[in-house]
Formats: sequence, structure tokens, C-alpha cells
Amino acid sequence: MRTEQLEYIAAVTRLGSLRRAADELRLSQPALSETVRNLERELGVDLLERKRSGATMSTEGRELLPYIVHVLEAVDRLRVAAGEQHRISRMVRVGTVNAATVPLLVPVVRDFRAAHPVTQVEVVGAQQTEIQRALSEGGFDLGLVNHLDGDDVPAGIESTQLLCGRPVVCVRPDSPLASRPSVTVDELLAEPLIAMRSGYVMHRYVHRLLGGRAPSFSYSTDGAEMGKLMVAEGLGATVLPDFSVVGDQLERLGTITYRPIEGDATRVLLMLQRRKAESVPRAAQDLYEVFLRRARELGGTLPEGPLSPRPAPGRSPGTRPT
Repeated sequence: MRTEQLEYIAAVTRLGSLRRAADELRLSQPALSETVRNLERELGVDLLERKRSGATMSTEGRELLPYIVHVLEAVDRLRVAAGEQHRISRMVRVGTVNAATVPLLVPVVRDFRAAHPVTQVEVVGAQQTEIQRALSEGGFDLGLVNHLDGDDVPAGIESTQLLCGRPVVCVRPDSPLASRPSVTVDELLAEPLIAMRSGYVMHRYVHRLLGGRAPSFSYSTDGAEMGKLMVAEGLGATVLPDFSVVGDQLERLGTITYRPIEGDATRVLLMLQRRKAESVPRAAQDLYEVFLRRARELGGTLPEGPLSPRPAPGRSPGTRPT
């Protein structure tokens, strides 16, 4: 058994594809596939399930993955002791439905980078079901997903609340809706609506909020980032969790603003998820703890925490930027 074989398995698991792993490792795909098969023969188990859509860890592979990770981390420690830090290129992968949680995600990555200068952090945008599947299969180390009260957590996934907020209507400051202290459903229906695609929690929430009624005109987009950019360009309004808007660069610049939804008391929870396991990679555990620390600083981890939108510095919720 060679260290490279374990590194190759870790790369295939992380990237979900023999081809992508071969490209990253600068190997031919047949050479990588043969190396992995040699390891499988030596261990007597099939580590990967090979499908047309890609390669994922088998059940046996997922059980062995923590041991593989521990071996690789031990090799890293040996290289550090030998002064070969430049050879270490471990990666932590974070799947997120909402890369726009700027007050949380960006400081977390910055703090983690300071403590782990040679560990890469890859942030991947995906839908909730894709994130949870990748967590179960070992493709992601951590996942950021939105939940509504009462949503179930899949078996085998550990879930921790980071932030608790409310849905808000995101508009341009010069929109007629921005002059209101809050927005009614009827007012929202009269505006062009930028909706999240099916598969996102906010798509489900808006469908429920409108009660099956259709807005005057609607767009469909994939994720909060594009939704906010479309709002900034004057294409309409969108509905997002307040923690996706407050503190965002566009909101700080006064390009977009937000208003609560009249009569609505729905809570949106930003959850940090990971696969239940007896042991996890040290870097992934450290990043997990940085997320928790940052969330505590924002006051978002307590279930009894504030449910109203968190105001930007120097501004009260519902006031129009000047």
C-alpha cells in the first residue's frame, strides 16, 4: 500500500469523478483507475461505486474513509516536522445553497486561512439535496443549507443551527416597496418577482406564501447572488432570508435594501451540516468550529435568539438608506 493510493481515493471522493481526479492529479484516467483497483484488491473491498454520472464512495468505502484521512493527516504532520510544508495541499470542501451569507462565510474562511495557510477551502454552490448527498458520500466536508421550521434532517447527517432569521423582500431603494415599512402579499404579487428555482427552500416558502397565486411577472434564478444582482439592476423584487441581505456588499453600498413581509412570522434557519462519523479530518473539524464561533459572535446560534432582521450598522430594520 502506498500513500499515493490513499491520496487518489481521497481526490476521487472529493471530486466525484475519476476523470476530474485524474485531471487534478495530472494522471491519465486509466492509470488512476488501475491504481485504485490495485488498492481495492489489496484491501478486499470495492471502495468506489462507478456509474456513468461519476464515481462515489461505496458503503464500505465510507466506513474506511476516516482511516484513510487519518493516515494522510499523519503523513502531513510528518512532512511538517521534516520542513516540507510546501508539499501539503489538503482541501476542505464546503457545499452551500447560499454563498451570499457574507457576514458569516467570508470572515470564517479568512480566520481559517490564517490558522491553516496550506489548506485549501473550496466553496461549492449547490442545492440542498445535492449537498446532503455529497455529505453522505464524502464529497463535501461541511454543508450550509437553509431550513424552515419543521424541516427534517436526513439520517446520517448532523445538523447545527448557525443563524436564525426571517424572510424579507429585497428591492432597490428607489422601488415603491422601499417606501413601505413592510410589504404585503398583494403588493408583492403586483411586482415582477425574481424567484429561486425549484429545489431551494425559498422557492418552497414563496410558493406557500403566495398561496398558488401568480405574480404579475416572474423570473427564475439559481441562488441568492444572482437574485440580488437582478434586483440591483431594477428587474424586480426577490424574497430571501434576511441574513442573506443584511451586510451584503450591495446592501452596504445602498444598491439594494429589504423590507419585512407583513403578517408573516416564518423563521429561516441557516444550518451547518456534516456527516455523522466517529472521526473527521482535523482541518474540517477546525473549520466547523470557526463557523460556530463566528455564528456566536453574530448572536445566531441560540434558538431563543432574535427573530427580527439583523440591522446593518447604524441603521434600524425597515429604514431606507440615504
